[in-house]
This record gives sequence, C-alpha cells and structure tokens, in this order.
Amino acid sequence: MHFNPYGGAAAELAARLVNAGPDQDLLALLDASGYQPLNSPDAEQTAELRRWIIRLGQVFTAPSVELLNDLLAATTSQPYISTHDGRQPHLHYARETAPLDERVKAYTAAGLAQLFCEDPNRIGRCARDGCGLVFVDTSRNGRRRFCSTRCSNRVHVAEHRTRRCA
Repeated sequence: MHFNPYGGAAAELAARLVNAGPDQDLLALLDASGYQPLNSPDAEQTAELRRWIIRLGQVFTAPSVELLNDLLAATTSQPYISTHDGRQPHLHYARETAPLDERVKAYTAAGLAQLFCEDPNRIGRCARDGCGLVFVDTSRNGRRRFCSTRCSNRVHVAEHRTRRCA
C-alpha cells in the first residue's frame, strides 16, 4: 500500500516515539527519524512530549475516530503549504516557529489521522504476549500482527512446538 508520504512518515514517527524508552533522548530520536527540529526542547517541552507519547500509545491500542479527533483538537494545528529547502509543495500542520512539542504533536496527530482515514487496520500493537511495541503496517496485504519478524517467529515456533507435543 502506498501511503501519503506526509501521513506515512508522521505515523511512523508516532510509532517510534511510542516505542521509545523513558530514558531515550527524544531529540536524537526525532533527528534519526528524519524530523529535523530547529531547536532542542526545554524540560517543560520534553515533559509535554512524554505525556503526548502516552496519548499516542492509546491510538495504537484502540484506534478510533473519537480518540484521533481528541488528539487533533489538542494540537495547535495551523495547516499550510510549505516549499522550504527547495522541496516540492507539502503540508505542514504547525508553524515552523512554534515550540518543538507543539510541532511534533500536530505532525504526529495529523499523520495518524491521515493513516486512520486511509485504513484504520494499519495502526497496531504487537500481538506477542509481553511485547507491547507498536507499528504502522506498510505490508502489501495489510495483515501484520507483530512488530517484527523476531516476535512473529517466536509466536509461530511456540505454536509449532505446542502442536508437535499434542
């Protein structure tokens, strides 16, 4: 499935944020994800991003129109078309001068909303007991159940062993 490039990247960033550990450097994660922040978040912005990550996690557990509309309403979204850095026209959902936490919130909420509108079943949480990681399903058939091949293999090997012993 071909996702809207903006929505897909923003939804993927949302998944990376949810999967981040509580001590992970969010600025480094944003940078590694291709999201180029103009400045470092202060302690208050970092705390707000951590609270936002918890809310994003709820979307991956049980995506719904209501939950996504609540996320969108909690942002300071001001959509506009940008052509910065010689790029083709593309949407931004918060002003480049807005604080980092506000920009990330608008970006991830809009990305998950876009993905949900295209196919709500593409937002998921790993089905392996004890894992809890989230993912955006970009597979061709849209039937992904696990965060990684490793989790999938663990479940399938355990099922195979159970069948062999029975």
